[in-house]
Amino acid sequence: MALIQSMEQSGAKLFKYRGQIPVLIFVLALPLLWLTNSNIYVWDTWGSPLMVVCTVCAAVLTFAGLALRAYTVCTTPKGTSGRNTARQVADHLNTKGIYSVVRHPLYLANYLIWAGLLVFTMNICVFLVVSLVYWIYYERIMMAEEAFLRSKYGNEFEEWAARVPAFLPKWSLYEGGMLQFSWKTFIRREYATIMSVLVSYTVVDYLLFHLICVRNCPDNVCLGWTRPMLWITLDYTILALLIKLIKHKTTWLDATPDRD
Repeated sequence: MALIQSMEQSGAKLFKYRGQIPVLIFVLALPLLWLTNSNIYVWDTWGSPLMVVCTVCAAVLTFAGLALRAYTVCTTPKGTSGRNTARQVADHLNTKGIYSVVRHPLYLANYLIWAGLLVFTMNICVFLVVSLVYWIYYERIMMAEEAFLRSKYGNEFEEWAARVPAFLPKWSLYEGGMLQFSWKTFIRREYATIMSVLVSYTVVDYLLFHLICVRNCPDNVCLGWTRPMLWITLDYTILALLIKLIKHKTTWLDATPDRD
C-alpha cells in the first residue's frame, strides 16, 4: 500500500474519534508540566515578567482560535462542516466565506486554542511535543477528508485545493459566504467548546501552582487553594447549564433548515 493511502486510511479511523483523542493527548501531556521552571512563579526574579507575557499571549491565541471557530461554525451552511464522526458528510463543496481563504479553518482554530493553552504552561517542552503530536494526528484526518472530497467532487475540489492553502490563511482570496453570522448558532454549538477550554486552563493552572509553586516558592507567594481560573470556570458553568437547559427544554435555540 502506498504511504499516502496508508495515511488516508489511518486518518479515516482517527476521524471517528476526533472528539476523544485530543482529550487523551491533553491528559498524557500533563506530567510534562513537572519540567516547568519554578522560577517563573517567583515575583522577585526574571520569571514574573515572562509569566505575564505568556499569560497574555495565551489569552490572545485562545480568543483568536475561539473567534475563528465561531465564525466558521456560525457562517457555514448545513451539511458541510458538522460534528459528525461516524462518517464523512459533504452535501456540497464549501468554497466561500472562511473556506475561500483556508481549507481547514476548524483545525486551524483548534490549534490556536491548543497553542494558547500550551503557551500558558510556560514550558517549551510541552509546547513542542504536543504541537508535534497535534500535527501528526490532524494531518492524517485532513488527508482523509480531502481524499473523500476529491473522490466526490473531482476537478471542482482540485481547482479549489490548488488555489486555497490548507492550513495558513490567505486573506486576499476572501469571498463572502451565503450566510450571515448567527449568534443563536454560536450559543447552541459553541458553549460546550468554551466550557472545555476553561476547564483545561483551570486544570493546568492548578497543576502548575500546586505542584510547582507551592512546592518550591516561599510561603508569601502561595496564595491558597483558590485560583482566578476556578472562579471564572464556576461562573461559566452556571451559564452553560442554563444554556443546556434552554437548548433541550425550549425551541429558542433550535437549528434553522440552512444550518447544522
